[in-house]
Order: sequence, then C-alpha cells, then structure tokens
Amino acid sequence: MGDRVALFIDGAYLQSVLTDEFNRVQIDFAKLSAAMAEDAEILRTYYYHCPPYRGDPPTPDQIRRYARSRRFYAALELLPRFEVRLGRLEFRGNEPDGSPRFEQKRVDILLGVDLVQLSAKGQIRQAVLLAGDSDFIPAVAAAKSEGVLVRLYHGSHCHSDLLREVDERVKIDQDFINQALREQD
Repeated sequence: MGDRVALFIDGAYLQSVLTDEFNRVQIDFAKLSAAMAEDAEILRTYYYHCPPYRGDPPTPDQIRRYARSRRFYAALELLPRFEVRLGRLEFRGNEPDGSPRFEQKRVDILLGVDLVQLSAKGQIRQAVLLAGDSDFIPAVAAAKSEGVLVRLYHGSHCHSDLLREVDERVKIDQDFINQALREQD
C-alpha cells in the first residue's frame, strides 16, 4: 500500500484562514491536495462544509448564494479523488446586535467518522487534516491507535489541544498558499 494518504479539509476553517490571513486568495483545490499530500499517493480528498442557510421561504439572496455553493461543490466533485461531505447550517436565533446566528451541524462528525473508518480498515497510512477544531481530537486519537500518522495543516488560530494530539504540525504560510494558488482566468 505504500504511504497512501487521505486528506480531510474542514471547508469553513479553510475559508476562515484564507479570508483572515491571506486576503481572500483563491486557491486551486487539486493543487492544495497535492501540496498537503507531499509525495504520498492520495486515496481521496474529503471536503466538509455546509451549504448556506435557506429560509422557508428563501429570500432571493439566499437562493443565489445556495445555487453558487452547489456549483462550487459540483466542481469539487469533478476533481480526481475528491469527495464532498455536506452538513447543515441551522439558524440559532439572533445575536445581541440583531444579526442572525447560524451553527454548522454534522460536519465535524462526518470528518471524524471518515477518519476513523479509513484508519480502522487499514486503507491509509497517513491522515492529513486541514482544521483547527478540538472536536476532532477523539478521531485523531483513534486513527493514531490504528498506526496512522496524523499531520495537521493549520492557520494562526488552532486549538492547542488539537496541536498537541497530532503527530506533525504545519502552519499554513505564504509559501504553502503559493503552491495552491488558482491560475487567473
């Protein structure tokens, strides 16, 4: 099997890193996967996110944003060895300033289940996460107990417990981003 790797990308976290740390730079997801895998054979890249919220009935803006997200996910699914896993975005009331508050549901558990299943079945030797959430710690621990090496790509904001749990850590920097830049049309 060699050094076969599965890549796990928390889409909301990646979006936050690209927005907050790299001025909303546009990336090529195939290049991103290759950079994260280094020289290992990629079994699959898993991308986890939520479509935008749609009310009942949805507003014209919600319809537009939802359609745009569907086109994006469909384009990702056409990339070699890519799989998109979608959770739900649920309305949780309003913030004190009146703005709506939303919460992702199912995304972290989808990633955790995939990581544990691939590890337990011996499908991978390495797991590479692009994430920052401590909710992934039990899945990382389970993967490590199966002999899987776990490498984490992270931005400036990453939970310290997750940093401690993984085997290797790579802070996303400009050189890494440059490897994944999307060609301008």
